[in-house]
Amino acid sequence: MALDDLVTDGVRADSVPNDLEAFWMPFTSNRSFKKRPRLVSRAKDMHYYTPEGRPILDGCAGLWCVNPGHNREPIVEAIRAGAAEMDFGPTFQYGHPSAFRLATKIADLAPGDLDHVFFCNSGSEAVDTALKIALAYQQTIGQGTRTRLIGRERGYHGVGFGGISVGGMVANRRTFGTMLAGVDHLRTTYDRENQAFSKGEPEYGAHFADELERIVGLHDASTIAAVIVEPMGGSTGVLPAPKGYLKRLREICDKYGILLIFDEVITGYGRLGYAFAAERYGVIPDMICFAKGITAGAVPMGGVIARKPIHDAFMKGPEHMVELFHGYTYSAHPLACAAGLATLDLYAKENTFTHALALEPFFADAVMSLKDKPGVLDIRTVGITGAVDLAPRAGSPGLRGYEALEKAFHEEGFMMRIAGDTLVITPPLIISKDQVGELVEKLGRVIEKTA
Repeated sequence: MALDDLVTDGVRADSVPNDLEAFWMPFTSNRSFKKRPRLVSRAKDMHYYTPEGRPILDGCAGLWCVNPGHNREPIVEAIRAGAAEMDFGPTFQYGHPSAFRLATKIADLAPGDLDHVFFCNSGSEAVDTALKIALAYQQTIGQGTRTRLIGRERGYHGVGFGGISVGGMVANRRTFGTMLAGVDHLRTTYDRENQAFSKGEPEYGAHFADELERIVGLHDASTIAAVIVEPMGGSTGVLPAPKGYLKRLREICDKYGILLIFDEVITGYGRLGYAFAAERYGVIPDMICFAKGITAGAVPMGGVIARKPIHDAFMKGPEHMVELFHGYTYSAHPLACAAGLATLDLYAKENTFTHALALEPFFADAVMSLKDKPGVLDIRTVGITGAVDLAPRAGSPGLRGYEALEKAFHEEGFMMRIAGDTLVITPPLIISKDQVGELVEKLGRVIEKTA
């Protein structure tokens, strides 16, 4: 599709691409998209805007990341000033002040002795970093036989080979061969028969954590380095941890000397009403993976927060030697650090996490009001996140979800996520009650239109 096919009266030519063919889009049905593009060219607060100027209510915080809303001036100004001061600063054997300031702020937000931050550039890199730290740690403390990694069915941990190996999404796994060896999976925590239409954490399902005992019995604890789970499975359709599940998982990991990693790329920075879901659930993991909300998506950044004993285990041997042979050129990039510092300050100034927690019951009731719409099989909510499972079209799984995505954008003027035939709304945390009502009304009409 060329420029002439897209430009209409009143549209700035420089806001529209001159050709859609060259960009191979990620996680996108490219052929369908390019027949009828869903283009946005600017954003502010709760809305995107199309090149024609039509407002699109953001029901997915960009991609789970724009928690404080779009183009907030303190973040924009911090990036602008940072770019004028230093374009790039290496963190291999050198450093710059904002990296240390941001690490301190993140560690202060994290619970317990999660005191040390290793920076990268995305959630995928954060997961691979945590897995590598886990393996290296076990070797460092003399437990080199612990090489096995445990994920969970229906888990999503990014697209690195480590992440897709411990992840449990079939579409992400089937194409790429054997991936990492020595990986096993817990069963999913989702059981529709016993958990349908749950607000918050389901009452049923803590016992799913006992699956780890079976895996230990199969492989022996001496071979297992770490378990990685999401406190809420986001990308597979909002699957909250059942009540007591994460505490039980922590107990079993402690029993057998296994590290516990929380992937909080989605749940971190207020999505569940706390800086980290670990705080909501009263469980301190050995590492937390973060990304997305740390910079409100304005500049790519991710990282791992590690407990003090894990960090300190590496701080041995000759002081001039590198302790961990891992890192990225853009780890703690100055512009990402500037964005991160400004974003954390904005969260604190506006009490963003407290607002999200207070809004949660209203948000849950609003989303749950859709339960009698045609074709609705289940609804789940936790924090400021909701998912609606729709009955699939016979012989065409995922088609109804895609049709809903198209109608939402082109006919109702809002943006959402889909996971097959599951519709997911996860808006910026600054959303008001009126905007919640507007979003849910639009979602309800889309469900009816695709019935």
